[in-house]
Formats: sequence, structure tokens, C-alpha cells
Amino acid sequence: MALHFDSTEFETRFDRLKKRMAEQKLDAMLLFAQESMYWLTGYDTFGFCFFQCLVVTADGKMVLLTRSADERQASHTSNITDVRVWVDRGEASPVKQLKDLLFDMDLLGSRLGIEYDTHGMTGKIGIEILETLNSFADLSDESRLIPMLRALKSPAEITYIRKAAELGDDAYDAALAEIRPGADEGRILAAMQNVIFEGGGDYPGNEFIIGSGRDALLCRHKSGRRQLSETDQITLEWAGVYRHYHAALMRTVIVGRPTARHEEMYHAAREALAAVEKTLSPGHTFGDIFDAHAAALDARQMMPHRLNACGYSLGARFTPSWMDPPMAYKGNPAKVEPNMTIFVHMILMDSQSETAMTLGQTYLTGGSAPECLSRLPLDLPVKSG
Repeated sequence: MALHFDSTEFETRFDRLKKRMAEQKLDAMLLFAQESMYWLTGYDTFGFCFFQCLVVTADGKMVLLTRSADERQASHTSNITDVRVWVDRGEASPVKQLKDLLFDMDLLGSRLGIEYDTHGMTGKIGIEILETLNSFADLSDESRLIPMLRALKSPAEITYIRKAAELGDDAYDAALAEIRPGADEGRILAAMQNVIFEGGGDYPGNEFIIGSGRDALLCRHKSGRRQLSETDQITLEWAGVYRHYHAALMRTVIVGRPTARHEEMYHAAREALAAVEKTLSPGHTFGDIFDAHAAALDARQMMPHRLNACGYSLGARFTPSWMDPPMAYKGNPAKVEPNMTIFVHMILMDSQSETAMTLGQTYLTGGSAPECLSRLPLDLPVKSG
């Protein structure tokens, strides 16, 4: 069995979940988020692109309803002992099979919490769940229940996150060794991913971001590669990943000589990051994190070039995104608590001058000052040849 945590760790997580379920007066939870299943049981698959549901009851029962392709996957990677298979057959509906399962579990007329806000729940399935179960039980949207439990990391999780951070730093070293005039973006990307895989790491929850020239101003992955010019800029956003736990970083590397605009934007980003660090402690909110970032950048006339969010929680995530709630945006009342891992990114994109500048890293929160999990320097990175 490929479990990455011991039984005590999983029991503690289940106890935390059952406590929250009792507070919400839930008889059972219907879990559709792969991250929730992995956190609670160790179940590790990309099969959530099809219908699957883990039923968790307040008295401690767990039953997984999934496709035949994931029956062995669940047995090999999780502590789930009761796995049921829904059958791909004509017009057969897995939701109707789920209803039959819930009836067999004596959950008719119960209060069910459902994870709607997840990539494992399509709109089609959501509509069918409501149509099929609305008269069967009292349904409640509990999409945020487990994510907020997952946001607080255990010592065992922090060990994996530290390993992810080491892999992230090593990936940057590999990238920097390749960055030079004439370098191919694909080779840079391959060097980064190679280090992570050789270090025992995993695929990331989303593609690494790599873009040079005008594409350095993009904040998303896209297809297509180019070679670096004699004078260039290249933006990288990547994460070390270990046991699905992420530690993200972000940098814009200058090839040749930085322009005056590069220098100006870098100093603004560095000041904003320093301001944000002061809010990464209990007593502050994720809204405070954003406000510190915005105030510092706006004071340097960077408001037209910044984003409307500047970070988010990180943990064990699956495709298509490594982002976890809470997110740092204006007015978010979610509290910063000890043992959170939070990625903060200072992103400035000046479309008029086609200048990019980014600076980001992952922190572990504690009782007072946060701990940066990266050993990388915060100096403006420049490769002259």
C-alpha cells in the first residue's frame, strides 16, 4: 500500500473532519475533490476526471464509488476498504447508483454536505445530483469545509513541503544555468522538470509558466517556445512538488543588461514583498496581505501594472491548478493562522513598455514572523552571457 502518512496522521485528520461535521450537523459528506480524498485517505489518482464520490459518514464509515479503472488504484494508494464500482453501461447514471448506495447506507432523509466547488464536479453532474438527491436528503454546499482544514499543515505535511521547497530551489538553479542568449525555452523547462523528477518529485498541479520577450508579461502557460535574444527577459513561475505538496516560486530573469524600467519595477516589487512579509502572521487576514502589496506598489505608481490578487495557500493539489484557498485579494476576511504555507507573488506587467517583473516565494507561518522556505536570493537576477 503506497501510503505516505501513518495511520495516526489519517486518524487525526478524520477526527478533525468529524468534529466539523458535527458542528455543521452533517450526517455525511459527499466528497468530489481529489485533494479531499487524498488528504483524508491517501487515495491518489487522476481518475477524478470521471465521476467518483467518496461518502464519509459522521459515525466513521467511508465508501468510495468509482470506475473499474480506479478500483485497484484505491486499494493500492489509500486506506479505503470499501470500494464500489459504477458501471459504464448505455444510459446508466453513476448518480443514480450513488443514490442507491446512500439508501443502502441508511442515509435517506439525512443531511448531506456536498463538495460542489471542485474540478472533480462537472456542471452536468452537479445538476444531476440536485435533481436526483434533492428529495432524498437535505443537501448543503460544504465545498470549503475540508479545504480550510487542509490549510493548516501537520508536522508530517510540513516535512514534505520542505522537500518540495528544496526541489523548487534546485529547479531554479538548473534553469539559471541554461539561461543565456540563444537558449531555448524548452531546454530551460526540461532542465527544471528533470531536477524535480530526479529528486523524487511529482508533476505539478498546473504547467510551469515560462515566457520570454513579450511573452514574459503572461501569467499563464501557453504552447510554443522561442530562443532568447541577446537582450531579453524571461519570466518563470514554477513549484517544487513532493507527494503532491507544492512550494511555488516566481522570478523574472534579465538577459543582457536590465533597463531602467526593469530596475524601477524590481525595486517596487521588492518593497511590496517586504511589506507583505509583515502581514504573514496571526492577527492578520488574507485581505491584509493584499492591502500591504497594493499600498506598496501604488505608492510607486504601479497600480496600472499589478494584479488584483497577490498570493494564496499551497498544499497537496491535483490538476488543473496548484492554487488552494484562501487567496489574498481585497477584503478577504480569511485569517492567517500558524502552520499555513502561503505563496505570495509580486507581479508587475507594463504592456506599454513591454516590461515584466515578478518576485514570489512560499512562506510557512508561525507565531510571529513567517519563515521563507526558499534559499534563493531576492536580488534582481541578470544573465549577461
